[in-house]
This record gives sequence, structure tokens and C-alpha cells, in this order.
Amino acid sequence: MTPLTAEDVEARIRCICFKTGPPRTTGVELEWLVHDADDSRTPVSDDRLDTAYAALRKIPLDSALTVEPGGQLELSSLPAPSLTACVDSVAADLDRVREALRPHRLTLVGRGQEPYLPPRRHLHSERYNTMEAFLDRSGPAGRSMMCGSASVQVCLDAGYEEPGPLGLGRRWLLAHLLGSVLVAAFANSALQLGRPTGWRSTRQAHWADIDPVRALAPGPGDPRAAWAAFVLDAPVMCVRRDDGPWDVPTGLTLRAWLETGAPRPVTQEDIDHHVSTLFPPARPRGHLELRMIDAQPGDDGWQVPLAVTAALFDDPEAAETAYRAVKPLAERTGDRPAPRNPLWRDAARDGLTDPELRSVAETCFAAALEALPRRGVSPAVRRAVADFTERYVSRGRCPADDQLDQFHGRSASA
Repeated sequence: MTPLTAEDVEARIRCICFKTGPPRTTGVELEWLVHDADDSRTPVSDDRLDTAYAALRKIPLDSALTVEPGGQLELSSLPAPSLTACVDSVAADLDRVREALRPHRLTLVGRGQEPYLPPRRHLHSERYNTMEAFLDRSGPAGRSMMCGSASVQVCLDAGYEEPGPLGLGRRWLLAHLLGSVLVAAFANSALQLGRPTGWRSTRQAHWADIDPVRALAPGPGDPRAAWAAFVLDAPVMCVRRDDGPWDVPTGLTLRAWLETGAPRPVTQEDIDHHVSTLFPPARPRGHLELRMIDAQPGDDGWQVPLAVTAALFDDPEAAETAYRAVKPLAERTGDRPAPRNPLWRDAARDGLTDPELRSVAETCFAAALEALPRRGVSPAVRRAVADFTERYVSRGRCPADDQLDQFHGRSASA
């Protein structure tokens, strides 16, 4: 077999990372913390989770059901032909999952970060053994991310190849600038180990700290070239082996591994695994996977960020309004990529108490509310977005502020 080269890999990545065309489909990946239904501060044993999850796997679902390393549940929808179809399908699946968990006295909890219990790994595969060992080199944030974080990941088509120098860059830029607004508006993880952390999105703060490279946005310029370079120059998390524990190399980039062929030749499976261990805030997988939104409170709270984000990307009028609103935020990014630049740090720490982020959020949420009827979105979802806007955005608040009010014994209306 002819060895793979960096040029082979770059050409393949550039070919498959963005599938262009008119936006037609919508998807969502929902991560949930799983708590004891009677006491959220009581750890749930591995045996209890395994029993409940074995029962869940017998239920017919439209969404893919997976378990995260700390025992969090994830539902990943199929690409849906409309936002409404996506919401209806996932909502029906969630009803089935909650019903199946009820006899086990377990409940799904929508928070961006485990608020009470220390990180504890539930899955012990070689993938997660090596991931933990690799991320431990950068401190404790990696274990918190792996074992105690949950999100709403919105999946949207990559969109048109626009004429002019931006090409795909306009939608790509929107993902990274609007992403900071989504972090701030939907921040929902102010507590860890039962205490305020100083961040409204502790989950996002952990993502910024897990690794010097792999959780950062790719560099500027053409998105295809930037993503290919990012993949090639990111450190390899592990070298998989069939005959024993996987190796955790130090400082070995995929590019260097391809060039040297050591410690063994690179396979396509190695490349696919490597890409799956890269966690930028917006990840191109043919479509765009927006990874920056904390899991939301309530059974249906996830529908609001899904609806708002889809409207701001896929409705032409709303997208233009959002782009014009977020573009000035680029001045606050400095020369550091998301999520380690000042804009994203401010969003994660301050939420919508930051006046500029609040102003941009108000503009974007208003544009989304105007767009949702044009997108044929149900009155129930539109009401949920309007209620969220009134309760949080218009008041410069986010769900994390409710957590802080409760912790400090304040009324949410104070």
C-alpha cells in the first residue's frame, strides 16, 4: 500500500470538509447530564447507569443515542428538511428517553457543566483512556470537559460558495463572531462543585483551557485551506495499537507523522480518529457543527438556541442583519483565535452583562423572531424564543444568572 502523504490528506480534507449549496437541512446534537431524580447531589453508580442505558438502547429512536465519557447522554438527530421537522423528531425521541429513564429514577438535566459532583469517568475505552492522559497535560479542565459538560450543538449546511474574495468565509466568519453572542446569551453553567466559578459559562471556560491547540478556531483566510492546515498541524492525541494500550505521543503532529512514517505508517482510520479529537468551536464536517452553546434548562429549552441559530444562518434577511451586527465584534478578538480571544472570554465570563454583547444579542434575537414565521416555525417554538428574549436578552441576563440568584438567595426579578 502506498503511504499517505500530507498532500494526499490535505486534498481529501479540502474536498470533504465543506459541502456547498443552498441551505436545506437542519440538525442538532443534544448532550444531557443524567442525575438521580430525587437528589441531584447524589452520584449515580456505573451499574445503575449501565442498566438504564441498556433499556434505552431497546427503544426505537430516530436520533442516534450515544453515551459520553462521564455518562452524559447524547441524542444526535438526522438531517431534517426543516427546523420544524428537526424539533418535532427530537422532541418525540426525548419523550421516549425520559419515559424509559423514569423507572430507574433518573432524569435528564440541561446544564452546561455538572454543578455539584466532581468529574468521574463512566466509560473506560482506549479512546477515552488516551484522551484523558493527553488532556491531563494541560490541567484539570480536560476531565471536567469530558466527564461533566453538556451542550446544544446546532448543525447547519455549509451554504453557498459566495462570489468574491470571501467565498465560504462569510458564513464561516459569522459562525465565529455570532458564536460569542450565543455563548453569552445561552450561558448556563455558573456553578461547579456547588460554588460559583466566576464564569457564567464554566463549560466554555474549560473548552478554552483544555489544550493549547485542538479546541481553537482554525486560522484566518480560506476556510478549506485553514481547516486542512489545522488538521495537519494539530498534535496527535494517540497512536492506536491492536496489541496493547494506545500510545500518547508528545508533540507529534499529523503532518510530522505522515512525513516520517514513525512510529508506524499512518492509515486512513488514524486520520479519521485524529479529526474526531479536534474540538474547535465551529467544526466543518461537510456541514457546520456549532459547538459553543451550553445545554439549556427545562425539557424544551434546547429548542430556543436551535431556532435562533438556524434562523440567523438560513434566513437571508436575518443572516444579513446578524452579519452586520456581529462584524464590529471582530475588533475585540485581537490576534488570538476563538475561544481564547478577549471577545469569547468576555462572553463566557460576563454573559449579556457585557453591554456590546447585549446590544448585538438584542439585534440578532429580534431578527430571528422576525424570520421564524417566514421559516414556517410553529407558534410554540416562536413563543419560546419570544419568552427567552423577554426574560433574558432584553434584561441583559442569561440562564446562568438564575443559578447565581438562587445560590445567593436573590429573587430572579431583582
